[in-house]
Amino acid sequence: MKPSFEKIPTPTDASWSMLNRRLADDIPFEWHHHPEYELTLTLNSRGHRYVSSDVRLYDDGDLVLLGPNVPHSWCSAELIDPEQPHVALVIWFSQAWAQSLVALFPELGSLQALLAAAQCALHFSEPASKELRPIIEAMVDQQGPERLVSLLQVLTRLTRDTNAQRILPDKPTDAAVVPGEDVRLQRVLEHIHAHYVEPLAIPELADIACISVSAFHRMFRRHTHCTALDYIARLRIGRACALLLQGNNPVALIAETVGYASLALFNRQFKAQKGIAPSNFRKRHGHHFR
Repeated sequence: MKPSFEKIPTPTDASWSMLNRRLADDIPFEWHHHPEYELTLTLNSRGHRYVSSDVRLYDDGDLVLLGPNVPHSWCSAELIDPEQPHVALVIWFSQAWAQSLVALFPELGSLQALLAAAQCALHFSEPASKELRPIIEAMVDQQGPERLVSLLQVLTRLTRDTNAQRILPDKPTDAAVVPGEDVRLQRVLEHIHAHYVEPLAIPELADIACISVSAFHRMFRRHTHCTALDYIARLRIGRACALLLQGNNPVALIAETVGYASLALFNRQFKAQKGIAPSNFRKRHGHHFR
C-alpha cells in the first residue's frame, strides 16, 4: 500500500504547526507521509506504531521524532483511561525552518545531529518523555512567542537524550554518519545496504573499513550501538516486514528473498525482533495495507 501524501497546514501567524488531536473511540490507521519533521507525543493510548517497515507496540507517553517523508501511522488498540480520549500532540516543522535556526543561532548547533538521526526516526526514552510531557501539554494553550520558546526548549532537551533509539536502520547517504564521524563506517554501511541480502562476513566488512576485525567490532558498536550481524539482521527483517505486509508470497520465499537460506533461522530472528511469528505478523497487520 502506497502511503498517501498529507499536506500540513501552517498558520499565517506561525512558522510551524501543532495539532491537539483527541479521539474518543480510536486512533485509526492512516498510512501517510509529508515533507515536514514530525514530533508526536501519544497519551492515554496503547496500540501499534507503524514507521516505514517497522511495527512496534506503543504505550502512554510514546514520544517519536520522524524525519521528512518517512511513512507512518499509529493505530490504537485500547484506551488506558476509558473515561478520557486518545490524545496525540503533534508538532510539525520544515527542514528549512530547522536549518535556519541552526544557521542563525550557533547555540542550537546540537540540533544538527538530532535532525540527521531523525531521518531514521527516533523513539525517545521514558525519562525524556516524562520530563517533556508537561511542557508539550502546556503548549496547547500557549500563544506565538511563548509556544516557540517552549518548542526550542523541547528540541534542546531531546538533543541530550542519550538513550533515544533509532527506529529504522541508518541511511548511509544522509543519516548514517553525522559531521565528524568516521567516514570508514559510511563505506561499510553503504556496502551493507547494497548487499544485505547476500552473505556478508565480518572480515570482508573490516577490509572495506581498512581496519582489523577487532577494531571493526569496536567502531561499529560505538557508532550504531549494535553488532554488525545484528544490524544486518535488522535490515533483513525490516525488508521482510514490508514484503509480508504488501503481498501474499509464502513466508519461505520471503525469507529467501531477504537473505535467509534457513527458514528456521529466519523465523527465530523474526520472532526475536518482532515478538511474533512472520505468518502471525501478516495476519495481525496485513489488512491495514490492502
